[in-house]
Amino acid sequence: MISLRKHTPRWVIVLLDLLLNISALAFAYLIRFDLKAEYSQIQEEWNVLSKSILFYIIVKFAVFQLFRIQKGLVRYTSTEDLRRIFLAIATTTLIFTIASIVRAKFMDGVYLFPTSILIMEFIVSFAFTVGSRFIVKLIYLEATKDKSEKVNVVVYGAGVSGLITKRTISKDRLINQKIIGFLDDNKKLHNTRLEGTRIYSPDKLEDLAREFEIKTLIIAIQNPDTENINRVVEKCLNLGIEVQKVPRPRSWINGEFSSKQLSKINIEDLLGRKPIQLDQAKISSELKGKVILVTGAAGSIGSGLVKQIGNYEPKNIILLDQAESALYDLQQDLHSKGSVFPFEIVIGDIRNYDRLKRVFDFYQPEFVFHAAAYKHVPLMENNPSEAVLTNVKGTKNLVDLSLEFGVHKFVMISTDKAVNPTNVMGASKRVAEIYAQTKNNLGKTKFVTTRFGNVLGSNGSVIPLFQKQIEQGGPLTITDERITRFFMTIPEACQLVLEAGSMGQGGEIFVFDMGKSVKILDLAKKMIQLSGLEIGKDIEIKVTGLRPGEKLYEELLASEENTIPTHNPQILIAKTKENNEDQLHAIEELIHLFEMQQNDQIVRKMKAIVPEYISNNSEFEKLDTK
Repeated sequence: MISLRKHTPRWVIVLLDLLLNISALAFAYLIRFDLKAEYSQIQEEWNVLSKSILFYIIVKFAVFQLFRIQKGLVRYTSTEDLRRIFLAIATTTLIFTIASIVRAKFMDGVYLFPTSILIMEFIVSFAFTVGSRFIVKLIYLEATKDKSEKVNVVVYGAGVSGLITKRTISKDRLINQKIIGFLDDNKKLHNTRLEGTRIYSPDKLEDLAREFEIKTLIIAIQNPDTENINRVVEKCLNLGIEVQKVPRPRSWINGEFSSKQLSKINIEDLLGRKPIQLDQAKISSELKGKVILVTGAAGSIGSGLVKQIGNYEPKNIILLDQAESALYDLQQDLHSKGSVFPFEIVIGDIRNYDRLKRVFDFYQPEFVFHAAAYKHVPLMENNPSEAVLTNVKGTKNLVDLSLEFGVHKFVMISTDKAVNPTNVMGASKRVAEIYAQTKNNLGKTKFVTTRFGNVLGSNGSVIPLFQKQIEQGGPLTITDERITRFFMTIPEACQLVLEAGSMGQGGEIFVFDMGKSVKILDLAKKMIQLSGLEIGKDIEIKVTGLRPGEKLYEELLASEENTIPTHNPQILIAKTKENNEDQLHAIEELIHLFEMQQNDQIVRKMKAIVPEYISNNSEFEKLDTK
């Protein structure tokens, strides 16, 4: 017996196809005689048919070979195979029809086959040939089917992506999953069926989990509503259901989705928000054809800005950073993704005025996006002089050179930690904001500042830290159970920076809608659960205490500030108190204090420039006026 798991010899398939077609011809004759023909009629028909049967077999064999219907693997019969079979049998019927006419008109006056026989033979031959392949396919699928107990699965999303997911899982005999049903937020679809599979409301998830012992939920929505996703995932985590997701179509292998591409949902999927609506025309009019300098270009925000600016057809993008390896990685990333916009890699430190001046003189930038900064709170608390040198002096260098070389617009990337700062890092960024704002009306350059909170996935942020700690088996460390933070994705932050930069007229501080603040303890718990681990059993959460300068709650606006709306509901303008030239002199003095390397003097001067700077959990609390 030929194993179903091996290739069947081609001659066997050819022989079977011929036998099936001869059987179809005989069946056509039986139908013609209503299955009760007398012997004399059969004898009469055979006398005619016997002169044609050899011709029939030769034509069938030749045409089947021509169309190569035996070449495809029978157990993997596809629509392309069915098309070839149809054309082959239709061709043989056409040949028989022509041959019948030629024989009747020019030879012995007898038709090769009656017209009714030809029609029936065509239908039955096609049915027999195709049916045989499906029978073999079904036998093969049954023989290779995974006999282990199936894992019950529900698919969230009854759209195109959900349907593709169902078909992919159903076809994959090596995957041990069974689709129980769909969940969908569209009420009109509830209690209907998609290819025989019922669609339920997400509210039924708990009932389904109890009735069918659901083990996995697959999210198959390409642009999901974050609130709905969070609600469903929260239920899954409480019910012990694993959550997977279907990747975006652009990452499908050769444009086709494979069940092997299913991946666990990550925390970033739950913290995202509705897509940002940008004024593309305005941004394009600002950036198209311009030379643009991006400082800190190798960092999370800087590299994100570079990639998004590239969509607006700039004349050139200057990628400035002092991190050689990170710049090299960015360069390779841009080349590998086929980036078509022109860019230049420049290694340089914003603290080096002479180096920056040569860059401005050579490239003549029209826009500056300033993303270079020291940002780690505990490190800057221990190194105030370095915070001042980079965040203050570096910004001053760029501001002064932008004025000297007539840059059209300067967009500074700031932070929510500059609002009522409690640490050196936040205070240094607030000093930089003051310097840029105060210089706004002293030349043609428009100075714009943007503030936002923590960026998901950025270098040194809490999520990569938690992921690393989970991989190492824990514990996950948080500084305080009450601590909360605002989060935004890198693309969101970069899009809002471009939008704010395009609408800024100079002197504004733009504040982004960061959504709801997230409790870090809840974030840690959710990441553990999403990893399929159990809190307290598989991995611990350890509270380490607030770090020097760390806040419990971040703010986006200082108490003296208020906001006015813009055309984009996700961007507000903060109205700050007026700055004065005395602050500029104080900032100059602050920078000169770097040479003395006296931390107390540096911080005392920062507190004088930024009166709202009150240290928290820091050795510099002694400098606060009581």
